[in-house]
Amino acid sequence: MNDLTKNLLIWAVIAFVLIAVFSKFSVPAQPAAAVPYSDFLTNVRNGSVKEVDIKGQKIIGLDSNNSRFITYSPPNDAKLVDDLVANKVKFQASPPEERSVLWDIIISWVPFLLIIGLWIYIMRQMQGGGGGRGAMSFGKSRARMMTEDQVKVNFNDVAGCEEAKDEVAELVEFLRDPGKFQKLGGKIPRGVLMVGSPGTGKTLLAKAIAGEAKVPFFSISGSDFVEMFVGVGASRVRDMFEQAKKHAPCIIFIDEIDAVGRQRGAGLGGGHDEREQTLNQLLVEMDGFEGSEGIIVIAATNRPDVLDAALLRPGRFDRQVVVPLPDVRGREQILKVHMRKVPLGDDVRPSLIARGTPGFSGADLANLVNEAALFAARGNKRTVDMNEFEKAKDKIMMGAERKSMVMKEDEKLATAYHEAGHAIVGLSVPEHDPVYKVSIIPRGRALGVTMYLPEEDRYSASKQRLESQISSLYGGRIAEELIYGLEGVTTGASNDIERATSIARNMVTKWGLSSRMGPLAYSEDEGEVFLGRSVTQHKHVSDETAHAIDGEIREVIDRNYTRAKQILTDKMSVLHAMAQALMKYETIDRGQVDALMRGETPPPPADWTDDDSSGGKGTPTKSRPIDGNKTDSGVIGGAASSH
Repeated sequence: MNDLTKNLLIWAVIAFVLIAVFSKFSVPAQPAAAVPYSDFLTNVRNGSVKEVDIKGQKIIGLDSNNSRFITYSPPNDAKLVDDLVANKVKFQASPPEERSVLWDIIISWVPFLLIIGLWIYIMRQMQGGGGGRGAMSFGKSRARMMTEDQVKVNFNDVAGCEEAKDEVAELVEFLRDPGKFQKLGGKIPRGVLMVGSPGTGKTLLAKAIAGEAKVPFFSISGSDFVEMFVGVGASRVRDMFEQAKKHAPCIIFIDEIDAVGRQRGAGLGGGHDEREQTLNQLLVEMDGFEGSEGIIVIAATNRPDVLDAALLRPGRFDRQVVVPLPDVRGREQILKVHMRKVPLGDDVRPSLIARGTPGFSGADLANLVNEAALFAARGNKRTVDMNEFEKAKDKIMMGAERKSMVMKEDEKLATAYHEAGHAIVGLSVPEHDPVYKVSIIPRGRALGVTMYLPEEDRYSASKQRLESQISSLYGGRIAEELIYGLEGVTTGASNDIERATSIARNMVTKWGLSSRMGPLAYSEDEGEVFLGRSVTQHKHVSDETAHAIDGEIREVIDRNYTRAKQILTDKMSVLHAMAQALMKYETIDRGQVDALMRGETPPPPADWTDDDSSGGKGTPTKSRPIDGNKTDSGVIGGAASSH
């Protein structure tokens, strides 16, 4: 019986009871007036009574004015009939009304039953009866169950993480045929922790496991366990595992488990809070006295360092599966998966797109294909061509163009010199990523963008490479200083300075790349205090060492600042030429930049006409100050790997 039929039956019963009650106690159209018995006898003798109906002691009648009245006679009044006959009053007698005992009981209990029924109905609604989420259902699990028919994802839909797929293939075999492992005394891992950057496909891989094994799949987020009520989290954990045991074998997937599995006793919340009670219950359910046979817990996080050690021990999360960012082959496979439903042009080559998108996650690549399809739809095209993929890549990597923002010519020229400084220094220092595109079109929060694109995937960085990044980051500010003087330097380099200082500090304090300070770690991992252990850590650096660290950081910055300034001073003609090219074309690519570096005139873009020129001419003088930009200039490139 579905919910609609239940509700109809309930309302039908309520309507029937109400109709019966109202019909029983309904008042006649003309109400009868109560008169004393003595007045009734007087009226009979006066001839003002036309007819009466005698029902036991109850007398109902009509007077000469056709008005109804009611009265009650004394018991065994023998003279009443004689008086009626003598005064020619029409009368009739009928037995008195007798209600059954059952009906009296029903009538007396109906109001109470209605109140109790209404209260039960309201409580069921508040507790989420019928599958909904009620106001009082805070103790129930929020896990969403997907049956084997609802999980449509399999391993064919997961690409770019072959090693991770191989790691979890055993889980599928166990769920399909557990006896194969049990007869040899083997035990399948109770839990698998998937670790990886956001967007690498951890949730998709968990769904694929359930889809391949054809078992129910419970999905819940770590933040769904804890709310404002004490004990709610532990209650939800118990309820979730009770549901899972009823559907075993099955999979429980907990996304972002660091929200509930953080190390106990750390952070600013003290050593006891509601989250810890939830974690304790989770530990018991995963490997307590009762156990959880046939239930495999899969969790995902990008912060494995903050998880409690008891959660990671064998018997709970036995295995950690790293889901990394895809390499060039993985990106090509992911692109092919997402391009299945997209009509592609003849010039689209997934391998070429994959080589041009280092550092992209699976989610980034899915977004790339979607953005390209949207660009094609806006242009009323029937296929998605390579040009749309290039536009989508620029939008994702550099930000959306702010076409409505109108910049003054002097501000555009200052931005052009700034971005040209980045590009020239980046191309002149060793081990630096090549320039992919330079633009002075405002994108996102930046007035201009210089984008570097690695030619291959990199997993580490040398000291020379890091110092080259510092030099190129200061190239924009130095270009403004050389053209406009110190008084004309804008605030556009604020983010560049912050990033360069961060690289220099890490070189000295974390990566051991300073000959003066040596290969020592002088800084602890200063993570968020609410997430990990850093609130309980202390600094182990003396004042003299801290002073030496500051001096070494300053020396690294000054050395690379001087190098970048010398490069731009020697290539002043290239700086002017590149700035003018940016004023003319607004965006120049790698081929045009290379031509400018050789001292040649850059060719115009393929889709450029003279009408597109913004007409920027002339070289500014040092006496003209530039208004401080409140928006940073953008330099996009591969950041140093954290080792």
